[in-house]
Amino acid sequence: MSETRVHLSKTEPAAYQALDAFARTVGDICAANGIDDRLKEIVMIHCSQLNGCSYCARLHVDRALKAGLDTDTITQIPVWRESGVFSDRERAALELAEAFTFIADDGVSDEVYDLVGSVFTEKEYAALSWACVSINAFNRIVIAGRYPVPPRAPQAQA
Repeated sequence: MSETRVHLSKTEPAAYQALDAFARTVGDICAANGIDDRLKEIVMIHCSQLNGCSYCARLHVDRALKAGLDTDTITQIPVWRESGVFSDRERAALELAEAFTFIADDGVSDEVYDLVGSVFTEKEYAALSWACVSINAFNRIVIAGRYPVPPRAPQAQA
């Protein structure tokens, strides 16, 4: 992708800074409402993968590793339905992530809402929902701007 695109973050930095502040608020809401970084990063990675956002997927994999996720768990995210490595909370969060990412298909169906509501409190549900809204917004900005994801230097690879 050698085509140069408008980077919304550079062309209108005030809007991007507001979105970044929103994302920080969402992080605070997650922490205050019992959503740890491990669970939050699983959601962020999955939304980014579903949207095809390689830039955000890399960023959130790095954050997930810092939050204590291991590489096996991270590699299982795309196939979470077939994998036995995720807890009920993680599975419900992944289900919610898919509903928010593909919101135009069915919204958040009653089935998903009831499943997630049976696992999370109202505050946890709200925190995870805002996390999904936040990452989906970033994914759209980054994909539209075709933010580059170059190979890492050999010393930075795990």
